[in-house]
Amino acid sequence: MKSILQELQNKKASGQKSLAVLIDPDKITDLSAIHQLISLANESYVDYFFVGGSLITTDNLNQIVQLIKGESEIPVVLFPGNNMHISNDADAILFLSLISGRNADLLIGQHVNAAPFLNKSSLEILPTGYMLINSGSTSSASYMSNTMPIPPDKYSIASSTALAGQMLGLKLIYMDAGSGSKSAINAKMIRKVNETINCPLIIGGGISSTNLANDALMAGADVIVIGNAIEKNPNLMIEVSEKIYDLNKSLDVH
Repeated sequence: MKSILQELQNKKASGQKSLAVLIDPDKITDLSAIHQLISLANESYVDYFFVGGSLITTDNLNQIVQLIKGESEIPVVLFPGNNMHISNDADAILFLSLISGRNADLLIGQHVNAAPFLNKSSLEILPTGYMLINSGSTSSASYMSNTMPIPPDKYSIASSTALAGQMLGLKLIYMDAGSGSKSAINAKMIRKVNETINCPLIIGGGISSTNLANDALMAGADVIVIGNAIEKNPNLMIEVSEKIYDLNKSLDVH
């Protein structure tokens, strides 16, 4: 498999967009739902599966990764909440450094513990600056990380944080409003951050409609992440993937 990071960087350079579907193992109570989700993703234009969450209390992470790998060729990228959320069956891992907070354990501490295991694995390591953005409610990620998210109207703080992450050598920036958030990250903040950095920008949390996804894409998001909203409206995956497909197709035409 070709490098996921290289693929994202190439897409960024050409203006191509991507869709990632987030699966939180804690929210999977019936594995049959996974089969349906995988089938729907295979039929849509989904680029990546992100698997993980802020707090995983179940022991089905490996099982879910294996199920996806057995039924789909879509790359599986781990979205870890801590250094225990590792599966060698995945293709890559978002090596998340929580740069929006000041919790040293999530800036570098957990990474030190995970590094020897990751070094021996076949996982592609994706150094990622993770930024929590306030969405109007306390997210699981904010609570578990014991950090304050960046206020939604503090554009200079967000863009400076992302730039610092890029200068430190992080290859991706992931801005997240949090799982099940009431609102998505506003377009102005996405635009300001995108104008400041030149690495791929991932946007997740609160994207519950095609219009919200389109707003994020037009503002500069390179990867859209949808998760919770699919549980309520599975067709959202199809709608957003077709929107991204159409956008990418228009670039090919021009």
